[in-house]
Amino acid sequence: MQKRGCGIRTGIEYRERLSPSLWALVAAAVCGPMAALVFSPIDTTLALVIGLVVAVAVVAALVALSPVVEVSDGELRAGRAHIPVDLLGIPAGVVGDEARTARGSGLDRRAFHVIRGGIDGIVTVPVTDPEDPTPMWVVSTRTPDRLVAAIQRAQVRLRTPGR
Repeated sequence: MQKRGCGIRTGIEYRERLSPSLWALVAAAVCGPMAALVFSPIDTTLALVIGLVVAVAVVAALVALSPVVEVSDGELRAGRAHIPVDLLGIPAGVVGDEARTARGSGLDRRAFHVIRGGIDGIVTVPVTDPEDPTPMWVVSTRTPDRLVAAIQRAQVRLRTPGR
């Protein structure tokens, strides 16, 4: 468990924002000069201000709206979805060619997935709840080994409440 600055103990074991890559942010920032070009016949100063505002707004929106993967308080959260870790099986993290297969031809259409381009790692976690129609969760992550370890630690903590 971590301690926050105000002394509140939280159960966050892992947290990662799946923010866009640097190249995606640079490409999004190109919206600023395009907006400035539209307003340049009216007034160049206004065009520069609008271009700057549009570029900052688009980049800020891409970062702020990026999904978060988190293991906290006995739950795995991916984006807006969450599931208790006691309803999950043994997680597996993969990178490289195995991750490409897991994101592509090996992806079960019934699985819940939060996949982001530019992020190589994938963690697959089977769902053990017999009433859940989703067979597994497939989540992109930059550090699959850390996410797998956090899920396993949370599962152990639930099984051993004295810890």
